[in-house]
Amino acid sequence: MGKTALRLPSFLKKPLTGLYRSYTDRFVPRWIVLAFDLLVIFVTFYIAFAVRLNFELHRLEMHTETPQALFVTLVYALSFLWFRSFSGIIRHTGLNDAYRIFQATGTAFVVVMLFGAAARLSGFSPPWTTSFAVYLIHFLLAYFVLMGARVVVKTTYEQLVRSKQDKGYRVIIFGAGSSGVLARNALVNDPATIYEVVAFADDNRGKTNMMLEGVPVLLPDQVLNPRFVEKLGAGLLIISIQNLHPQRRAEIIEQALELDLDVKVVPPLERWVHGQLSTAQLQKVRIEDLMERKRITLDSANVSAELKGKVVMVTGAAGSIGAEIVRQAITFGPESLILVDQAESALFELQHEISSNLKVHSHRAEYIVANVKDACRMEALFRHYQPQIVYHAAAYKHVPLMESFPYEALLTNVFGTKTLADLALRYKVRKFVLVSTDKAVNPTNVMGASKRIAEIYTQCLSNGDTQFITTRFGNVLDSNGSVIPLFRKQIERGGPVTVTHKEICRYFMMISEACNLVLEAGAMGNGGEIFVFDMGKPVRIIDLANKMIRLSGMEPGKDILIREIGLRPGEKLYEEVLTTGENTLPTYHPRILLASVRTNLAADVSRQLEELYGLIREGDDFRLVAKMKEMVPEYRSENSIYSVLDA
Repeated sequence: MGKTALRLPSFLKKPLTGLYRSYTDRFVPRWIVLAFDLLVIFVTFYIAFAVRLNFELHRLEMHTETPQALFVTLVYALSFLWFRSFSGIIRHTGLNDAYRIFQATGTAFVVVMLFGAAARLSGFSPPWTTSFAVYLIHFLLAYFVLMGARVVVKTTYEQLVRSKQDKGYRVIIFGAGSSGVLARNALVNDPATIYEVVAFADDNRGKTNMMLEGVPVLLPDQVLNPRFVEKLGAGLLIISIQNLHPQRRAEIIEQALELDLDVKVVPPLERWVHGQLSTAQLQKVRIEDLMERKRITLDSANVSAELKGKVVMVTGAAGSIGAEIVRQAITFGPESLILVDQAESALFELQHEISSNLKVHSHRAEYIVANVKDACRMEALFRHYQPQIVYHAAAYKHVPLMESFPYEALLTNVFGTKTLADLALRYKVRKFVLVSTDKAVNPTNVMGASKRIAEIYTQCLSNGDTQFITTRFGNVLDSNGSVIPLFRKQIERGGPVTVTHKEICRYFMMISEACNLVLEAGAMGNGGEIFVFDMGKPVRIIDLANKMIRLSGMEPGKDILIREIGLRPGEKLYEEVLTTGENTLPTYHPRILLASVRTNLAADVSRQLEELYGLIREGDDFRLVAKMKEMVPEYRSENSIYSVLDA
C-alpha cells in the first residue's frame, strides 16, 4: 500500500525526456499556428466535398472546387484574425481556447452561408459557392480537426512532462461534486508530479456507480478499505467537499490514516488564486480537522461596535492568546491599541508581524515593554494612554512550574491582576476583560487557584463606571507550551511521545476561536459575569498523540513509541468548566454561556488579599498555599507537596 509511482516504459523514457528538455521552453510562433489552421480549413473543404459525394472521387471537379476552397479559406482566415483563435499556447489548450476556436469557425461558417444564400437569391451564382450541406460538413469537420490536433499536442506534452518525473501518486478524491472535478483537473495538469485519480468517493448514493471524468464514483466504504486501496495502489486521499460536517471529516481522515494514506484538503473557494485551484494550494490535514466539532464564528458587527474608535489595552500581548486578540481587535478600527508585555523578543516579533501582514492597521499599535507586577509603571501607562477597554491576558500558566513557585504565581496572576483592576477603577476604564482558564474550576494546583482568586476579586469590583468581565476556556491548540508543539517536536526527533496518563482528558479549541469568544463575551458583558465557552467534548491526550503520529505518516507503537510518564505536580485527569453547584444560562451566542457563581463581598476579598500579600513578604510557600485554600475552599491539591494541607 501507499504511494505508487507512475512511469512510462523504460525504453521510451530516455528519448522522450531528452525531447522534452530540448523543447520545454520553446513555443510555436503564432503565425505557424495560423498557417496550420488555414491549411486544415483548405484541405477539409475537399474532404467535405468528398463526403457530400459519398467518396465518388471521379465526380470531383478540381478546377471548380479550388476557387470555392480558396474563398472559404479566406473567410475563415479573416475570422481567425478577428477572434485571435491561433494565439493560445497549444500545450496548455483549455476550454477558453475551445470556445474561441468555436467562435471563429462558427462566425466564418455563418458568413459563408449568408454569402451563398444572398448569391442564390440575387440569381448570381459565382463558382466559389456550393451547397449548404458541404458548408455544414466542412464546418463540423474543420472544428473537429482543429481541436483534435490541439488535444493531441497537449496530451503528448503532458506525457513528456510525466516521463521526466520519478514520483507519482494514485489518488482517491472524496467528493464527486464540482470541487472534486476541479481538484481532479488541478492534479492532472500539475507539471511537477504525476497524479492518477483512481476513484471518487461520495456519501450521495445517487452519484455512486457512475463515471465522472472517466473515473468511477463509489461509496466511501467501497473505497476506504484495505482491499481496494491495495488493489489500486492508492497513496493519497484528497477531501474536496467544502461544507463537510466536522465529525464526518474526522471519520474520513481517520479511516484514511488507518489505511496508510496521505490526506490533503481542498482549501475554501475564497483562498483559490484568481478562482483557480492548483496542487500547491492543497493543504495538509491539521490536528484541528480531527476535533470533530464545528468551527466557532464571531459576530463581527457586535465586536466592531464595541471596539471602533476606542483606546484598547492588551496585557500579555505577545503571548499566544494576547497576540491573537491583537490580530483580531486591530481590524475593528480602534483608535489605538496599547500592547503590553514583559517579553521583549516576543513583542518585537509581534511588531514585525503586524507591520508586515496588517500594514494598513499598524499605525494603531503602540508597543510597551512592561511588567504587570510593576504598579508604578502600570499607573504611568494608564495615566498616559487612558484606555477605555482592557483585555488582561498576562499570566503565568504552566501548572508544574507554578506548583514550584507559588510566590511568582501570586505576584503575577493575583496581584498583577489586582493592580490593573484597581487602576481600571481609578481611571474609569469602561470594560475590563479577564482571560481566565478552566483550571480555575475546582482547582488542583497553584496556577488554577491563583486564577480563581483573580476571578473572585475582579467579579466583585464592577460598578456603574467600570464593568469587569471574566472569560474561561480550556486548552488552546498550538499555543506556546501546549501539548501540540511538544508532541510535534517529539515526533520530529523520532519519539518517544510522552503522555502523563493514558486516561487524561482535556478540552481544546483553536487560538482564533478562543479569542473570538473573548471579544464576543467582552462585548456582551455588563459587569460581574463569568462567561464559559462550549468547547465540545473533551479529548483524551493519548488519542491526540496517536492522531498526530499518523498525520506525520508514521504508525504509533511501531515507528513512534508512546510512553506514559505519570501525572505532574498539580495535574488532574479531567478538566472542568464549572464548579460544583454552578449553573449556566444561555446568551445570544450559542457557544457562550453565563456561569451562575457564588458572589463575594468586596470588603472580605480585599481583607483576605491584604493577608495574602503579607504572607508573600514572609516567603513561606506552605502558608501562602494554605491561605489560597482558605480563599478558594474547593481547592484540593493533587499529586503535590501541598496535599498535606488538605488533611
